[in-house]
Amino acid sequence: MLNKITTCLLFDGHAEEAARYYTSIFKGSKIVSTNPLVTIFRLEGQEFMALNGPKSEFTWAMSLVVTCKTQKEIDYYWSKLSAGGEEQPCGWVKDKFGVSWQVMPAVIPELLNDDDAKKVDRVMQAVLGMKKLDIAALKKAHASGMR
Repeated sequence: MLNKITTCLLFDGHAEEAARYYTSIFKGSKIVSTNPLVTIFRLEGQEFMALNGPKSEFTWAMSLVVTCKTQKEIDYYWSKLSAGGEEQPCGWVKDKFGVSWQVMPAVIPELLNDDDAKKVDRVMQAVLGMKKLDIAALKKAHASGMR
């Protein structure tokens, strides 16, 4: 049974392929059901519906955020999700199916919600200068102003 709210992604004939790709990346994930029209899959407990439909394009206006506690996690998801896709600025990746992902360090809200506007600005400037985000560099920018 689907959750009350489920993200539905429309793929041009590649719904099951995309679902298998995503479930291979995220541990503890699985295909819930599949048929020629729709594949239901679960990533980290969140259900998704992959639909085979007419050709359409994904845009960066809708993205999936992967929150990572360590640089090792960021490196892993960045590598997997960008394979065959496109690395983009500020921690964003467009995967080989065109879906946009944000590979974000869990520490970002703490760094960006600081009362010191100069620290926040330094962190934002560091983010804007990166593709794959680097936790150590972001913390350094926050602490010392070094980028």
